Amino acid sequence: MSTANREKSANHNLILIPQPVKIEYLQGTYQVPPGLAEELLSYPEKPVHQVEFKTDRSIPHPQAYRLQIDRDGITAVASSPAGHFYAMMTLRQIQRQIEEWIPYVRIEDQPDFPVRGVMLDISRNRVPTMETILQLVDLWSELKLNQVQLYTEHTFAYKNHQAVWEQASPFTGREIEELDAYCRKRCIDLVPNQNSFGHLERWLVHPEYRHLAESPGGFTDFWGNKRDCPTTLFPGFEEAIEFLQGLYDELLPHFSSKLFNVGCDETFELGQGRSKLVCKERGTGPVYLDFLLKIYQEVKKRGKRMQFWADMVLRYPELIPQLPDDLIAMIWGYEADHPFKSECSAFADTGLEFYVCSGTSAWNSLGGRWENARGNLLSAAQAGLAGGASGYLITEWGDYGHWQQHPIPLPGYLYGAALSWCQKQNREIDLERCLSVHVFEDKSGQAAQGLMLLGRAYLDSGVSIHNATLFHALFFDDLIRDCSKSLQKLAKEDLSRAEANIRRALELVDASETSTADGDLLQEELRFSCRQMLHACALGQAPIAAESMEIARIPKQARDALASELEEIKESFVQLWLKRSRPGGLKESLRGFDKLLAKYRSD
Repeated sequence: MSTANREKSANHNLILIPQPVKIEYLQGTYQVPPGLAEELLSYPEKPVHQVEFKTDRSIPHPQAYRLQIDRDGITAVASSPAGHFYAMMTLRQIQRQIEEWIPYVRIEDQPDFPVRGVMLDISRNRVPTMETILQLVDLWSELKLNQVQLYTEHTFAYKNHQAVWEQASPFTGREIEELDAYCRKRCIDLVPNQNSFGHLERWLVHPEYRHLAESPGGFTDFWGNKRDCPTTLFPGFEEAIEFLQGLYDELLPHFSSKLFNVGCDETFELGQGRSKLVCKERGTGPVYLDFLLKIYQEVKKRGKRMQFWADMVLRYPELIPQLPDDLIAMIWGYEADHPFKSECSAFADTGLEFYVCSGTSAWNSLGGRWENARGNLLSAAQAGLAGGASGYLITEWGDYGHWQQHPIPLPGYLYGAALSWCQKQNREIDLERCLSVHVFEDKSGQAAQGLMLLGRAYLDSGVSIHNATLFHALFFDDLIRDCSKSLQKLAKEDLSRAEANIRRALELVDASETSTADGDLLQEELRFSCRQMLHACALGQAPIAAESMEIARIPKQARDALASELEEIKESFVQLWLKRSRPGGLKESLRGFDKLLAKYRSD
């Protein structure tokens, strides 16, 4: 092949995510050596012989690398194994886009945030299979994320607490050790995560644990909702610390990480129950802090450094100077307008280390809330970088049973990872092309277009709901009550516009050409998301026709049709669940379908 033809066949507009800090195309092309693709796919389990690895101790950043492709071959230069690993992840993405000739290129790269992580909720019913979580780790590591947490309330198989997890298909100690080793090879720190103060309803619902609760008979949460089941430990009870000691002693030895996230967020009922008098005398903040410090001592005894969610101490900012200086505060917020800047300042002023924690906005949505996710992820990156955050964490929650399908959080994973690596180069990145090339491997680009269209459909609904979408809210009694004022703004023409865009997304997915190993499944999951969202549109339009938001007032013939369709959707939900997730928790997630079916069929 002539030099001119080689230049023409080489891709000089490489799609990389994260986009490197500096990329320079040079004159000339390099013929891909035989076996490079196979070596990169098997890396890091096996070495890449086609690359010359050089160690340069003068490179100051331990995660920085230089990657050069020229007439002498492929050279990766770094000061540490992490830098070499990231160079190979970039090379893997380059190789994925070329057939025979690679343009000569020089890349210089290093991250903005030392820690770039992701946290996956495995406690709201959906616990991934080992195959699924390993596949996700492969994706996250290629995106150059270097910390993973599995948000845990009750989904670890504690030996003496089988009643709590027996229906949940939990992770075992052996599985955690396998995952930990897999992550280490990919320069990922698998951080143990066990909520330790609030959000313990999965434990406290059982009679044998109820005595540990702040409010055994129930409580009223921050938003005025009455809850029958307690969620928070009673901090004045010594047995509560003994309970946590037992959990920590069993959980932590399975992790190599020196960090431990103890949660301690949203202690809703603190001061409403057994600690009411002492909270009145001393203040709820100091009572919270006392128990947090007891937990801190237990974590320190076990050789770990404690992370904790920062929302409660931010309610009582006068407590922040009293925190030990080796804690890591996790500042979280999931709306585009979250005040990350002021919250970062509250910790930066004391010198305490902190992360900014944003979200995919996939939960409570069915199809995503992309514009919110984009704003939230970017705001966290900007405030964290300016305020001195040491880490950036992308969260993926499973509220109301984790109904969102596997592809829905993908845009959030990619964009958040890109921003945490280099905000300047990645703020305006072409996310659709990145998804098409590196996730769907879809030359048509239509799977990514369909996904992003679903992620914007919530804007077409005409109804703005905090932390949710109209599509998801229509399925749940609790959300409908919480969103009653928003739902009054529901208009038929808005739903019709949303429906049209969802149908367009379905057409795009049907026409896409995904070629990954799970490409057919990705398409199936996207089609299902479209169907579920279209059902929500039909449900929303039916009450409008009946001039009521009450399902019972929908004409019976229409309700019967909705029930028949929902039965099919429920069956598909089960089938898809079992392809990526364990059976535990599925029955509970199906209750949302069953409650709605019961309403459709009521006389």
